[in-house]
Amino acid sequence: MASNNMQDIKRRIKSVTSTEHITNAMKLVSAGKLRKAKAIFEKTNANSHYITHTIAEIFHSGQDIPQEYLAGNREIKTTCYIVVTSGRGLCGGFNTNVLKEAQKDIDNDWEEPIIYAIGTKGKEYFEKRGYKIYGDYLAPPENISFLETRKMSLPIIEMYNRGEIDEVVLIYTSFISSMEQEVKNITLLPFEVDEETDIIRDTKQVEYEPSVEAVFNYLVPKYVETMIYAAVVESATCEHAARRTAMENATENARDMLDQLSLYYNRARQSAITDEIIEIVAGSEAQK
Repeated sequence: MASNNMQDIKRRIKSVTSTEHITNAMKLVSAGKLRKAKAIFEKTNANSHYITHTIAEIFHSGQDIPQEYLAGNREIKTTCYIVVTSGRGLCGGFNTNVLKEAQKDIDNDWEEPIIYAIGTKGKEYFEKRGYKIYGDYLAPPENISFLETRKMSLPIIEMYNRGEIDEVVLIYTSFISSMEQEVKNITLLPFEVDEETDIIRDTKQVEYEPSVEAVFNYLVPKYVETMIYAAVVESATCEHAARRTAMENATENARDMLDQLSLYYNRARQSAITDEIIEIVAGSEAQK
């Protein structure tokens, strides 16, 4: 009986050891990808901040601003949600947190939403629940180019200009640190400038050619394109960080389990040895 128990424990130890090797390898791979993604994210974040600052500066520098891009210019009926998830699992609650935030907003809408899914997990989630997917991007997020982001955003901007949608909301995961990420919900259109910024207090007198309206009409689509690109890059960084943390926790749990199984194996082995000694002693006494 003890022998059978020892064989079962040995099989468990072999299985858990194999799992521990896999999760540890995945942790190392994710750590390498995280370093690369973080470097790209830092550069992209600086560019998106510059464009946002420029649009805010233009907004406060003149009166001829096109009202269709500004908050309060229309009643919000139909919303387009751009939801950024991953294409793979094994990354803890990364996808669950994003999808919960998106679902919460969609549940509060009266009109049927328009959904653009970036990432396989988001597309599968909404398709299973019967939502119509307007568009998707399913390639690995770290491989996305700005040109691909432009192809995504242009149809959305055109729908907004035609009045088919009244709001564009971007939902993605924001990178705080390698150990902490949080879901962000940003309204890209209509555009709203923070009235508390230093731009108001330090507005420069600038002349725009051919006009403020023309410059603004050019910059707003660029703003949407850049924000989507930056969100995908940042989300990819968060995905690798979340997967590295998840695999690190899985590796530690596997090692704890191996320690426990080794303890069980040693106890079973000692029990088997004790039983054998008892049988030898009993046989020896029977021969006397």
